[in-house]
Amino acid sequence: MPATCVELMLSRRIVHGESAEFQYLVQGTDSEADALAAVLAAAPASYVFTVDGVTVTLPRQAPELEPLHVTSGDGMWQARVDYRPENRSTPPQEDESSFSFDTTGGTQKVTQSLQTIGSYPAGAPDFKGAVGFDGEKVEGCDITVPVYKFSETHFKGAAFVNGPYKAAVMALTGQVNSAGFRGFAAGEVLFLGASGARRGRSSSDLWELSFHFAVSKNRASFDVGGITVAAKAGWEYLWVLYEDAVDPGAKARIRRPRAVYVEKVYETGDFAGLGIGTGA
Repeated sequence: MPATCVELMLSRRIVHGESAEFQYLVQGTDSEADALAAVLAAAPASYVFTVDGVTVTLPRQAPELEPLHVTSGDGMWQARVDYRPENRSTPPQEDESSFSFDTTGGTQKVTQSLQTIGSYPAGAPDFKGAVGFDGEKVEGCDITVPVYKFSETHFKGAAFVNGPYKAAVMALTGQVNSAGFRGFAAGEVLFLGASGARRGRSSSDLWELSFHFAVSKNRASFDVGGITVAAKAGWEYLWVLYEDAVDPGAKARIRRPRAVYVEKVYETGDFAGLGIGTGA
């Protein structure tokens, strides 16, 4: 006697527009394969309904089969069949990438203004742009400066993410690009570091690697308190040495820039060692 499959009375639990659930009872076989075939023959391949005049089709998912009573040559099975949208997401592929950026800027303390717009009353001392002189020292002020931050996520195989590679990434952390990188000139990109994770235990599972960078633009031939600075790379540090002076017109002791220094505070490195390319 062939297996029979009937839909149960309390079947068809529907979440309109989202999912449906059918329940069946299979009798007349001790074979799981035959019971499953009977369910697939009885359950429609899709469930169709209309929402706001739009026809929606939910494909049938793999049935769940549970034995209630099975003996030699006979048996009773309960089955549940779900209908829901297909999950179209696919696992990441090796060398697949994603990118994000942030231009909210950073904070920097400056002791020199770009320009003194006004001084009051007439005849006030001229500090040549020094900000916040309190009679003893130039206090300066905190400003927001352009800092472009960006992150990249890359998927790499286990053979690529080995011990020497991890060590190379660590060594490049806190270094500035020695050559062009992502369309920026040498000296403009600071590597902030990377993080990685691998899900699963299989040797074929991919590593998800996230790399973080910050950009500060190079400058050339600019003025600081009457002193011309020939060049400053983006991540070099600039500071001003002040000296006591007298403003004869105001008959006041003042502080003015005496010298400007540009300091190298980060090592440079070849970002090709990150293994993610260097082009834009």
